[in-house]
Amino acid sequence: MKEKAQNWLNYSLADPMVKILSKNSNLTKIQLETLLIDVLAENISDKPLKYDEKANIRILAVTRGAFNRSLRQARQNVIRSIYTILLLGYMGILEGTSLEPYIEVANKLQTYINSQRKLAKKRPKEEHIRSIALLHEELKNSLEELTKPRNMSKRL
Repeated sequence: MKEKAQNWLNYSLADPMVKILSKNSNLTKIQLETLLIDVLAENISDKPLKYDEKANIRILAVTRGAFNRSLRQARQNVIRSIYTILLLGYMGILEGTSLEPYIEVANKLQTYINSQRKLAKKRPKEEHIRSIALLHEELKNSLEELTKPRNMSKRL
Protein backbone atom coordinates (compact mmCIF):
# COMPACT_ATOMS: atom_id res chain seq x y z
CA MET A 1 0.00 0.00 0.00
CA LYS A 2 2.84 2.37 0.87
CA GLU A 3 4.49 1.84 -2.51
CA LYS A 4 1.18 2.36 -4.33
CA ALA A 5 0.56 5.59 -2.41
CA GLN A 6 4.09 6.88 -3.02
CA ASN A 7 3.85 6.09 -6.74
CA TRP A 8 0.57 7.98 -6.87
CA LEU A 9 2.14 10.92 -4.97
CA ASN A 10 5.16 11.04 -7.28
CA TYR A 11 2.89 10.90 -10.33
CA SER A 12 0.59 13.62 -8.96
CA LEU A 13 3.36 15.96 -7.88
CA ALA A 14 5.13 15.56 -11.24
CA ASP A 15 2.01 16.61 -13.19
CA PRO A 16 2.87 19.84 -15.09
CA MET A 17 -0.37 21.56 -14.00
CA VAL A 18 0.22 20.61 -10.37
CA LYS A 19 3.72 22.09 -10.63
CA ILE A 20 2.45 25.39 -12.05
CA LEU A 21 -0.44 25.67 -9.60
CA SER A 22 1.54 24.63 -6.53
CA LYS A 23 4.44 26.94 -7.40
CA ASN A 24 2.05 29.86 -7.16
CA SER A 25 0.06 28.63 -4.16
CA ASN A 26 0.49 29.22 -0.44
CA LEU A 27 1.51 25.60 0.09
CA THR A 28 5.04 24.27 0.11
CA LYS A 29 5.69 21.03 -1.76
CA ILE A 30 5.90 19.18 1.56
CA GLN A 31 2.65 20.72 2.82
CA LEU A 32 0.89 19.76 -0.42
CA GLU A 33 2.23 16.21 -0.21
CA THR A 34 1.15 15.96 3.44
CA LEU A 35 -2.31 17.34 2.70
CA LEU A 36 -2.74 14.91 -0.20
CA ILE A 37 -1.78 12.00 2.04
CA ASP A 38 -4.16 13.12 4.76
CA VAL A 39 -7.09 13.61 2.41
CA LEU A 40 -6.57 10.72 0.01
CA ALA A 41 -4.57 7.98 1.78
CA GLU A 42 -7.65 6.37 3.26
CA ASN A 43 -9.19 6.06 -0.21
CA ILE A 44 -6.12 4.12 -1.33
CA SER A 45 -5.97 1.90 1.76
CA ASP A 46 -9.74 1.35 2.18
CA LYS A 47 -9.36 1.85 5.94
CA PRO A 48 -8.70 4.71 8.36
CA LEU A 49 -4.99 5.34 8.85
CA LYS A 50 -3.25 6.59 11.98
CA TYR A 51 -1.01 9.63 11.69
CA ASP A 52 2.17 7.58 12.13
CA GLU A 53 1.04 5.42 9.18
CA LYS A 54 0.37 8.53 7.12
CA ALA A 55 3.78 9.94 8.08
CA ASN A 56 5.36 6.74 6.80
CA ILE A 57 3.69 7.20 3.39
CA ARG A 58 5.49 10.50 2.76
CA ILE A 59 8.03 10.16 -0.05
CA LEU A 60 10.72 10.86 2.55
CA ALA A 61 9.24 9.28 5.67
CA VAL A 62 9.02 11.58 8.70
CA THR A 63 7.96 11.30 12.30
CA ARG A 64 4.31 11.58 13.22
CA GLY A 65 5.07 14.96 14.86
CA ALA A 66 6.69 16.36 11.71
CA PHE A 67 3.79 15.05 9.61
CA ASN A 68 1.27 16.69 11.96
CA ARG A 69 3.16 20.02 11.89
CA SER A 70 3.22 20.03 8.07
CA LEU A 71 -0.45 19.09 7.99
CA ARG A 72 -1.37 21.87 10.44
CA GLN A 73 0.60 24.41 8.38
CA ALA A 74 -1.03 23.22 5.14
CA ARG A 75 -4.51 23.47 6.61
CA GLN A 76 -3.77 26.96 7.97
CA ASN A 77 -2.48 28.09 4.57
CA VAL A 78 -5.60 26.77 2.83
CA ILE A 79 -7.89 28.50 5.35
CA ARG A 80 -5.92 31.75 5.06
CA SER A 81 -6.17 31.60 1.27
CA ILE A 82 -9.93 31.27 1.51
CA TYR A 83 -10.13 34.16 3.98
CA THR A 84 -7.96 36.28 1.67
CA ILE A 85 -10.39 35.74 -1.22
CA LEU A 86 -13.35 36.50 1.06
CA LEU A 87 -11.65 39.65 2.38
CA LEU A 88 -10.88 40.94 -1.11
CA GLY A 89 -14.48 40.31 -2.14
CA TYR A 90 -15.85 41.99 0.95
CA MET A 91 -13.63 45.04 0.41
CA GLY A 92 -14.78 45.30 -3.22
CA ILE A 93 -11.36 44.51 -4.66
CA LEU A 94 -12.47 41.23 -6.21
CA GLU A 95 -15.69 41.76 -8.06
CA GLY A 96 -17.24 39.95 -10.99
CA THR A 97 -15.25 41.64 -13.74
CA SER A 98 -11.91 41.28 -11.99
CA LEU A 99 -12.58 37.60 -11.32
CA GLU A 100 -13.43 36.78 -14.94
CA PRO A 101 -9.88 35.84 -16.04
CA TYR A 102 -9.58 33.50 -13.04
CA ILE A 103 -12.98 31.95 -13.71
CA GLU A 104 -12.02 31.41 -17.35
CA VAL A 105 -8.82 29.63 -16.29
CA ALA A 106 -10.76 27.58 -13.74
CA ASN A 107 -13.17 26.51 -16.50
CA LYS A 108 -10.26 25.61 -18.80
CA LEU A 109 -8.70 23.65 -15.96
CA GLN A 110 -11.94 21.71 -15.45
CA THR A 111 -12.09 20.95 -19.19
CA TYR A 112 -8.47 19.77 -19.04
CA ILE A 113 -9.18 17.51 -16.04
CA ASN A 114 -12.25 16.00 -17.71
CA SER A 115 -10.32 15.41 -20.94
CA GLN A 116 -7.46 13.75 -19.06
CA ARG A 117 -9.90 11.42 -17.29
CA LYS A 118 -11.59 10.47 -20.56
CA LEU A 119 -8.23 9.74 -22.17
CA ALA A 120 -7.20 7.57 -19.24
CA LYS A 121 -10.33 5.42 -19.67
CA LYS A 122 -9.97 4.67 -23.37
CA ARG A 123 -7.42 4.38 -26.09
CA PRO A 124 -7.12 7.93 -27.40
CA LYS A 125 -6.90 8.90 -31.04
CA GLU A 126 -4.04 11.09 -32.17
CA GLU A 127 -6.31 14.13 -32.64
CA HIS A 128 -7.52 13.80 -29.03
CA ILE A 129 -3.94 13.74 -27.78
CA ARG A 130 -3.12 16.83 -29.88
CA SER A 131 -6.17 18.71 -28.59
CA ILE A 132 -5.24 17.88 -24.99
CA ALA A 133 -1.68 19.07 -25.64
CA LEU A 134 -3.02 22.34 -27.08
CA LEU A 135 -5.36 22.78 -24.14
CA HIS A 136 -2.45 22.08 -21.77
CA GLU A 137 -0.30 24.72 -23.44
CA GLU A 138 -3.12 27.28 -23.49
CA LEU A 139 -3.84 26.62 -19.83
CA LYS A 140 -0.17 26.87 -18.92
CA ASN A 141 0.12 30.23 -20.73
CA SER A 142 -3.05 31.54 -19.08
CA LEU A 143 -1.82 30.55 -15.63
CA GLU A 144 1.57 32.13 -16.24
CA GLU A 145 -0.10 35.36 -17.35
CA LEU A 146 -2.39 35.45 -14.31
CA THR A 147 0.50 34.93 -11.91
CA LYS A 148 2.55 37.89 -13.06
CA PRO A 149 2.41 40.30 -10.12
CA ARG A 150 2.47 43.40 -12.35
CA ASN A 151 -0.69 42.30 -14.12
CA MET A 152 -2.63 41.88 -10.87
CA SER A 153 -3.24 45.63 -10.42
CA LYS A 154 -4.56 45.86 -13.98
CA ARG A 155 -7.04 43.05 -13.36
CA LEU A 156 -8.14 44.28 -9.95
